Amino acid sequence: MSRALISLLLPAVLLAAAVSERAQQAPLKPAAPAQSAPPPQAPPPPAPVQGQQGEKAATPQAPHIVQVVNLVDVLFTVLNRRNKLVPDLQKEDFQVYDEKFPQDIRYFSRQTDLPLRIGMLVDTSNSIRDRIKFEQDASINFLFSVLRRGRDEAFVMTFDDEPQVVQAFTSDAGLLRDQIMQTRAGGGTAIYDAIYEACQSQLSHPPRPPGDQPDVVRRVMILISDGDDNLSTHTRGEAIEMAQRTSVVIYTISTSTQWIQLSQTDPDKLASRKTHLTEGDKILQDLADETGGRAFFPYHVDDLDQSFQDIGDELRNQYSIAYMPTNYVLDGRYHRIRIEVPDHKGYQVNARRGYFARANREGGAQPNPSGPGPTTP
Repeated sequence: MSRALISLLLPAVLLAAAVSERAQQAPLKPAAPAQSAPPPQAPPPPAPVQGQQGEKAATPQAPHIVQVVNLVDVLFTVLNRRNKLVPDLQKEDFQVYDEKFPQDIRYFSRQTDLPLRIGMLVDTSNSIRDRIKFEQDASINFLFSVLRRGRDEAFVMTFDDEPQVVQAFTSDAGLLRDQIMQTRAGGGTAIYDAIYEACQSQLSHPPRPPGDQPDVVRRVMILISDGDDNLSTHTRGEAIEMAQRTSVVIYTISTSTQWIQLSQTDPDKLASRKTHLTEGDKILQDLADETGGRAFFPYHVDDLDQSFQDIGDELRNQYSIAYMPTNYVLDGRYHRIRIEVPDHKGYQVNARRGYFARANREGGAQPNPSGPGPTTP
């Protein structure tokens, strides 16, 4: 081979050897597939939980449903000719009328021994200055006669120019007595404002009994006054309507002293007896009648002893009925209620006299939280 040919081949041989050596030192790389799949997507992060790192979870809002509830429920007691309670009647014994129209009773129950929530409203205006001691004794005697410690609760509200709660709900009759004994008379009289405020702020949501359902209580008001209102911003109708909406039964005790003396068999002894009702007495009678309570016109506190026992028995032995008015219209009109016991002509039913067919702000019927069961327009 000529020297010229060798000089041409030698560089090519050296280049091929260098390439071969580098290929042996480099790592092997697998061939890529013809079509590679996209990498898997990472799962989305969990939604933040309210309370963690100040973030609030976005929760779907349930649709707001407005439903008109037009069940009317009524609590009442039945007395016989001797003014004794009749506790053993059945649903079939009663007939209910709404504006003279007979109604079908949808629900019926006998409710006994329920806890009481009592509002003691004491008139401390200047007009009862001479009877303030009578008011104190009457209210204290009622509380010690009716209140069961650990089960029933009461509050004390005084009113003259305006109402004021002087003792919040408690089952301790001693605490209630201490506040009542500190009352002093003076100022004007705002009876209707006191009733309205007591029902709205205190008796509409009273303390619930431990272990029981929240509304299984009886709401009652004891109003001690002469009935002469001269300062209220609310009307008597508004006060009665608020009591009816919150299922508060009002018992009134008159402090009026317009009495005469009637001689008895023994001429040396005289008996006091009410001869006529004053305008204030008539107002107290109306407040009691419209809410299913009773009005009392005593002269001495001792005259009330048996009455207080009767009130306690009545409140723990009541019937409850509910019906759906066939003539119901949300027109704000007052509907009269009448409950009869057809087969017992001598029986007397004590119940509220009616209700207002009003709508609340959300378009439904105005509720009446009277305990378990239906609501009331």
